[in-house]
Amino acid sequence: MLKKNVLNVVMATVVGTTLLAGFGGAPQQAAAASNMVPDYEVKLLLNPSVVLGSDFKLTSSVKTAFGMPDTVTKMNVQFLDTNAKDIYNNGWSPRIRKTEGENDFELSYKKRYAVTGNDINGALTLANQEGFNSGDTGYEAQIEWGYQKKTLSITRNKTGSKSGYSGMDLPNQSDSRSLLINNAPDKFNNWVSSGWGTSKLSSSRIYGPVLAKRSIGTWSGEKIYIEVWPILNAAGTGTEYVVEASFKTTSQTTASAKHDELITYLQNKGWFLAQDSLKTQLIMDRY
Repeated sequence: MLKKNVLNVVMATVVGTTLLAGFGGAPQQAAAASNMVPDYEVKLLLNPSVVLGSDFKLTSSVKTAFGMPDTVTKMNVQFLDTNAKDIYNNGWSPRIRKTEGENDFELSYKKRYAVTGNDINGALTLANQEGFNSGDTGYEAQIEWGYQKKTLSITRNKTGSKSGYSGMDLPNQSDSRSLLINNAPDKFNNWVSSGWGTSKLSSSRIYGPVLAKRSIGTWSGEKIYIEVWPILNAAGTGTEYVVEASFKTTSQTTASAKHDELITYLQNKGWFLAQDSLKTQLIMDRY
């Protein structure tokens, strides 16, 4: 287990320090790796019954407010997990995405940590204790800042290709498994035990796919994205639309201030939906 590996590292450090002291040298303390430095993505929901027209596209008033063109970018997304959701229940989400205009599939392995209250540093410290630190240059840390909830996500992104697919097609179950298994990073693969991740992927199935559409505009000096996600409804008989506005920043201060500003702006327009965005959870629950 990864936590066992962390303990072994600690023990090795203690033994090394003891040996140095035994040879008459001053004990040398190994410098602890610092926490990862995240960026911030503010994600807020819009009321689909207000901001979408009868064609389930953004209304002209929404596009005008954010200077958005009529053109959208399509994104086809699916997750892989076992029927028991062993991977998701251990905080991981392996995802395959095809974005319009790109040749390869985007593969991502995301580990999530809940942020309690506003203790972002606490979540980063826990992630550090479990092996994610500033030395992990292949991983990206991000605080997903919702209406009331914050989540630390740590993601390893890769790309992959498979012949026989075109346009917005996503790979079938067999090809999806092999893509994610062949590109699995060590931290994911060995999270619970050696080879755990690829073992679970070998018996996984597809959750999804969901074909989302993204519009890009500007607001208060920030590039803003509005995504429309058609997700199977709870009864499994139709479609529920999730509409999410988001922007990214490297500054926690900016994220905090503009999070509140954007809520006020959307409330004044009558567009705001006072809920936290749970797209991944909805997909895992309903497919």
